[in-house]
Amino acid sequence: MFFTYVLFSKKLNKRYVGSTANLTKRLNEHNSGKSKFTKGGIPWTLVYSEQFETNSYARKRELFLKSGAGRKFLDSIIITSTESSSEGPRRTLLEEPLWENLSPL
Repeated sequence: MFFTYVLFSKKLNKRYVGSTANLTKRLNEHNSGKSKFTKGGIPWTLVYSEQFETNSYARKRELFLKSGAGRKFLDSIIITSTESSSEGPRRTLLEEPLWENLSPL
């Protein structure tokens, strides 16, 4: 099985989208600093994942989630807090992470 996943860093207030064959191992790599891009955002929290039969489907979904329409979809599962800072409103995760497994596109 292959996965497309979304991580969120409260430290950076950013999300990261990726795909992998081993979700647990990949999350551990992100949180141990082995990924250059995500090293500065530790700890990362898994907030969304989808499971696919093939790596090709997982990669296609990853690319979609990185597109404008995909970012809009991801924005729909993240809420904006009423708290604000000098940087503007803060985006925070839904209370319960979504663990949906959607069918391949």
